Amino acid sequence: MQVVIFCDMEGVSCIETWEQVTGGTALYEECRKLYTDEVNAAVRGARAAGAREVIVVDCHGAGGAYSFKSFVPERLESGAQYVFGYPWARYIEAFKQGCDAILFVGAHALAGTPDGVLCHTVSSEAWYNARINDTLVGESGILAAIAGCWNVPAVFVSGDEATCREVQALLGEEVITAQVKKGLGRYSSVNMAPKDACALIEMKAAQALSLRENWPKPYKPQGPVTFHVELATPDHANDFVGRTGVHIEGPRTVSSTGETFWQAWDQFWYRH
Repeated sequence: MQVVIFCDMEGVSCIETWEQVTGGTALYEECRKLYTDEVNAAVRGARAAGAREVIVVDCHGAGGAYSFKSFVPERLESGAQYVFGYPWARYIEAFKQGCDAILFVGAHALAGTPDGVLCHTVSSEAWYNARINDTLVGESGILAAIAGCWNVPAVFVSGDEATCREVQALLGEEVITAQVKKGLGRYSSVNMAPKDACALIEMKAAQALSLRENWPKPYKPQGPVTFHVELATPDHANDFVGRTGVHIEGPRTVSSTGETFWQAWDQFWYRH
């Protein structure tokens, strides 16, 4: 069994402010350890469930030299491979090679979720909402849709209560969840002790991968697939001018349509 673990920082227990997840601050250095420990717990759970190949992708854009490089290297669990510095939601090599499942660790809720700790979708400054066809999605939904293009299901998520609720509503109640905190708003939460959060993640990740007959179906929106984004301000639309398959629909709205979600996503981000 080969699995990919997509990791983000905002959903980690005891994290609830931007300073904790922004590279270069003292709080960030402290919270990198919390992040790495939760990732390690998921790796141990995956290995315990029989995963022979575990690929862990750092998906947290911490800013500057730290973007997608927030794991503390010397703390990382052995028995896995770690992807550093790769552009967000672009890593598909494992899917091409026959990945069996993906897991989300430290995930956060989509933009505008009242009880979502540090909720946002891709960019807290540039984006308001994102939709696949007519379905509102967050970052977990985008990653699940990419994996679904290669028939890979998302089977596990850890994060706050709002995120677990969001992922199950989109992908199915078969998704195993590890709720490590409960949002009291965007910048406050009731948290599990980090050691308890890690124990829960390890147990639930192993459970998710052991229940293969009960995995949710891959997330495959019906084609042709349209990815639609509502931007925060009109100037952000300029970034998409001239991209093949991308349409500027209004001052703050852009869309991309493809036969699959990957085609729509690929067009959205790259000039062809």
